Amino acid sequence: MKKGFLSEYFEGVAVKRLSAVEADPASSNQHEFNGVNVMREMLGGRRQSFPARFAYLDEDEDDTLTSECFLTWYDAREAHPTRSEYRLYFPPTVVMERAAAGDLMVIGKRPDGTLQVIIAMVGSTAENQLKWLFGVPVQIETRFEIRAFENDSDVEVNFAARFILDELGVEVEEADTDRLDSLVEKFHGVFPSTAIFSAHARDTMREVDPREDPDAALLAWMEQEEKLFRRLENQIVSERLKQGFKVEDSADVDTFISYSLSVQNRRKSRAGYALEHHLNEIFMENDLRYTRQAVTENNAKPDFLFPGEAEYHDEEFSSASLSMLGVKTTCKDRWRQVLSEAKRIKQKHLFTLEPAISVNQTSEMVAHHVQLVLPAGLHNTYTPEQQGTLDNLQGFIEVVRERQQSG
Repeated sequence: MKKGFLSEYFEGVAVKRLSAVEADPASSNQHEFNGVNVMREMLGGRRQSFPARFAYLDEDEDDTLTSECFLTWYDAREAHPTRSEYRLYFPPTVVMERAAAGDLMVIGKRPDGTLQVIIAMVGSTAENQLKWLFGVPVQIETRFEIRAFENDSDVEVNFAARFILDELGVEVEEADTDRLDSLVEKFHGVFPSTAIFSAHARDTMREVDPREDPDAALLAWMEQEEKLFRRLENQIVSERLKQGFKVEDSADVDTFISYSLSVQNRRKSRAGYALEHHLNEIFMENDLRYTRQAVTENNAKPDFLFPGEAEYHDEEFSSASLSMLGVKTTCKDRWRQVLSEAKRIKQKHLFTLEPAISVNQTSEMVAHHVQLVLPAGLHNTYTPEQQGTLDNLQGFIEVVRERQQSG
């Protein structure tokens, strides 16, 4: 097993589109996946049950369904001397109730022997991300195709892969934990403010130049901060777990659940703040004029307004010299929020770190005059046609600088 590669998290995956008899309880009560004989190389030849975690992903990031159960792998003709007919049985779950014919399904075998069953709504961003991560063919049918991650077929876990694995709930382990631990010692087991932590991450990555290559600098800073945060979080959460959650002699379940939710919410909000802090630093280093969280019509607050709030509200200042940038680590359906921000600016710019957004979403953005901006290192997760509509951070800076000079 190589460190820093996909084989560290998945021995292999089986991919197919769901058929009607698998996804629609009204069509069939078989509760078995079809076309599974090719999975023998991944699951073996003997009868066994695998602990499995199911997840259904669509365009709503707040509506991910999950369930846990066992999948049973067996040969329905195991008593026959020459014939085999392998089957993979699944019990009823809320995930399979949501699934529909045509949805993409990935069954991944983890190194610990468990299975992860991921179903993504057809045409969704989640589907695109799974296809990119696991190297799924553009045309995939209702029979399983297998991919093992070994030797030349293994995939390095870069920023985009880490992003998607995190969305799947797969914890990515850090190879240089000792060095990272020494870097977070200064905080003495307490989370600092997001601005201080982001500055610390940048201080430990002096080798990147936000003027020469802002796209590479941003990804390096974000990845470094993520690593540092997870190490500090591990220290703080470990200490809290050692204290336990008890009221007198009984387990305090409510307090434990509340603490768990606070950990998850901190992860989500911190990533958004970190992205804004690092973009702010890059814009300053590139001598751009702007206002953060400026107030426009109807109390809307675009994340960055160029060259500033005063110019925006000056009716004599040309709207052609104005720019705005909305910032979202993930887009989902929330990208439409930028449409109501800064009405004087027809073309909105939206920055995100989300790889492989669906064609439907990016096409709708173009139709609504939203220019999607991503670090150059993430463009290859999009289709060639989509890449023609994307801008990178360097390109956005050049647009703003040109307008700043002309204004």
